[in-house]
Amino acid sequence: MSEHVEKKMDHLYLQQMMTETTSNLAVVILAAGQGTRMCSALPKVLHTLAGKPLLEHVVCYAESLDPGSIHVVYGHGGEQVRERLSHLQVNWVLQEQQLGTGHAVEQALPQIGTDQTVLVLYGDVPLVKSETLLNLLNRSRESGFSLLTVSLESPAGYGRIVRSSDGRMARIVEQRDASVDELEIREVNTGILAVSGDKLKGWIDELENGNAQGEFYLTDIVEMAVRDGVEIKTVSAATAKEVQGVNDRLQLSQLERAYQRDQAEQLMLDGVTLLDPDRFDLRGTAKAGQDVIIDVNVILQGEVILGDRVEIGANCHIQDATIEEGTVILPNSVIDSAEIGPSCRIGPFARIRPGTKLTASAHVGNFVELKNSQVAEGSKINHLSYVGDSIVGARVNIGAGVITCNYDGANKYRTVIGDDAFVGSDTQLVAPVEVGRGATIGAGSTIVKDAPADQLTLSRSKQTTIKGWRRPQKKS
Repeated sequence: MSEHVEKKMDHLYLQQMMTETTSNLAVVILAAGQGTRMCSALPKVLHTLAGKPLLEHVVCYAESLDPGSIHVVYGHGGEQVRERLSHLQVNWVLQEQQLGTGHAVEQALPQIGTDQTVLVLYGDVPLVKSETLLNLLNRSRESGFSLLTVSLESPAGYGRIVRSSDGRMARIVEQRDASVDELEIREVNTGILAVSGDKLKGWIDELENGNAQGEFYLTDIVEMAVRDGVEIKTVSAATAKEVQGVNDRLQLSQLERAYQRDQAEQLMLDGVTLLDPDRFDLRGTAKAGQDVIIDVNVILQGEVILGDRVEIGANCHIQDATIEEGTVILPNSVIDSAEIGPSCRIGPFARIRPGTKLTASAHVGNFVELKNSQVAEGSKINHLSYVGDSIVGARVNIGAGVITCNYDGANKYRTVIGDDAFVGSDTQLVAPVEVGRGATIGAGSTIVKDAPADQLTLSRSKQTTIKGWRRPQKKS
């Protein structure tokens, strides 16, 4: 069986699991923590991983499950969270006092039916895989309660999973309460769980806060489940990074590198050459054709589409752009919200700003900036020029130091340059203005009126030499 067929079958299986498992699902995401160890005025869940807030990552993989509802529990003073992520299709639930995870879940329960399955996630755990959660939900159907665990080489600080002699889960013991033998257990609690709504509501009502922190802990429902004869099904995460939370900036940086390495490996498996996968960042999505080559320190952001045989040089930043086959982007270039046609050559040190569209075989050279302009096939803008709000025809040659003066301080105007025109170096084209087909503009000109086709247009003051002139000297 081919790898393509296997992947298709896996996809169909996941789709079936989704249909069967998530049709009556409510997701509760806990995002009320203050994140004091981040040492920041910004709420922890708004710190970014791969250019996207931590909480948005969690909402995205919750959405991939196609749940009936997503409830985000945020804390008092967390209005920044709602404002920054107002585009998310979630139900915002305020936890006015931070009284623990059990109390946080309780705030969302009035909007959740007893016939629903409740999946509890955390706003600072951004890398859980959808497949893992689907497996967790599938197991919860067996008994009404499933828990995600992970085995760690160094489990210090985590609650250990204690099992009975027949292998069933018996309880969670926190490190401070663990015996010597229990401290040797490597399987730990992640806090992520799926439980039937009717059971959860009953257990939440029983929670007590008789602990040193005076908080209601969600994990206390584990002992209640065992007491009530409910078997807790467990699912083990494949890797520790999948369930690692973010408590400080060091952990955030570790997850960033883990995430980026995963993206890099997937691109390489899809056929992209990354000259150094440890020096590559993907902050969005990338689709690449065959034989794409990406050099070091390249950042792809937003939605980026790369055609066959595209080459991207070192230190480039490309955002929300389509680059068609055979195009070469030389080092230190920036492309933002633009369409680059086939067999173009851009850079080094070029900046392509939003609204720009290059057709086939266009050349944009070093220290050239384009903005909201269309450049037709075979045209060249090779040195130290600015072309904004312009339509440039085919086979046009724009010399060094040319600028379009498209802004008068209040309004912007368009420059139109016809096919086969030649614009000499150090020319200013004062928009609105049109340079006709085949026209030539003499170097050093300031063009304020339309230049007719197939003729030479220039504006220069008379060159004068003053005999006997001496350069000023400093006084002794």
